Amino acid sequence: MSEEEFDVTSAPMDERKRRVLNDIDQMRPHLIEMADYIFDNPEFDGAEFKASKLLTDELGAHGFAVERGLAGFDTAFRAVWEHGEGGPVLGILCEYDALVGLGHGCGHHMQGPGCLGAAFALKDLAEAEPGVAPFKLVVYGTPAEETQGAKCAMLDTGYFRDIDVALMMHGSPTTCTDVRNLADKTFRVTYHGVRAHAAMAPERGRSAFDALLVAFNGVEFLREHVPDDVRMHYTVSELPGPENVVPAKAVGEFSLRAGSKTTLDAVVVRFEDIVRGAALIAGVTFDLEVSKYFFNKIPVLRLNELLMANAKLAGAPRIAPPRKKTGSSDFGNVMHEVPGSCIRVAFVPVGSVAHSQEYVDAGKTEAAHDCVVYGAKSIAGCAYDLVRDPSLLVGIRDEFDEMRK
Repeated sequence: MSEEEFDVTSAPMDERKRRVLNDIDQMRPHLIEMADYIFDNPEFDGAEFKASKLLTDELGAHGFAVERGLAGFDTAFRAVWEHGEGGPVLGILCEYDALVGLGHGCGHHMQGPGCLGAAFALKDLAEAEPGVAPFKLVVYGTPAEETQGAKCAMLDTGYFRDIDVALMMHGSPTTCTDVRNLADKTFRVTYHGVRAHAAMAPERGRSAFDALLVAFNGVEFLREHVPDDVRMHYTVSELPGPENVVPAKAVGEFSLRAGSKTTLDAVVVRFEDIVRGAALIAGVTFDLEVSKYFFNKIPVLRLNELLMANAKLAGAPRIAPPRKKTGSSDFGNVMHEVPGSCIRVAFVPVGSVAHSQEYVDAGKTEAAHDCVVYGAKSIAGCAYDLVRDPSLLVGIRDEFDEMRK
């Protein structure tokens, strides 16, 4: 089915949901102001201090209990607001890190404002309307998605296990959800050799750089013998030194990806043999460090459909089927523990690729500002439906448990 033919049924609308969506429209100028501020002040790799302060100050001002500094990340946060006792615990996750040398080339500057808009509108509804069923909102700020993947460390220290569902938003060329992504394990390999004069005493040297080059070639030979969905990338992280000295140290970064964690783990075994064999060939030693390990997502189609139905209700543009090509994210690790989904809202031309100048150029356009609002409405509408109809969450949990098997 082509994107032009793809369609979804709009989510149901009642007066309370209408109030939620209208409330987000009223917030639009302030949400845009926040998004533009984060865009103009790109921060990276766990040092997103301005963005984190902006978002946590807003949450605190709106009556959320805010916990700052989680799992060793000063810029991670957890903000909680509860309406009554019992009911679903709705997790809303946002990222706000940029890309080194590029800025907000992935649209993360829109996520925090969009997620806060959804949370504030749900809170406003519960406070203004009698008879709204109990629920709890937990807004998580998750830094360093592009690098270290703070969600992984946060999971390891017990966060995210307090929520029944995890919702996110992201900018995109089309409005869609995902049914897959690639598991990703990244390694830093350091070879240690023996330095020597390359002309006068080459026999005394043991080249760490030779080992790294052999490892690169080993990965190339491995490409012929892996499943179609496997991706392998590498680069030299540190220059080994002048050409007339046998290098005593060489450092490389390797990223291995696959459509499932199981497939990836099998490829990793062979990769580790390549690293070890390259050291034997060059007569050097090595250190192998895992930089990050992102899991593939466990999709929950019922949750995807609920987000898409609310995106259509909100009027989001270019409704489309799930993406065929995806990257990797630490959100996959969360989705191994909790049912989750991310609504991707169109704001760049079809065919645009994330981590590109096209994303940066569109970062403060009217389409980007609309994306913030559509994302907020999609999440808020989905969350409202889960509160209104408890059977939805039961079905989502049952599907998640079955998919996780």
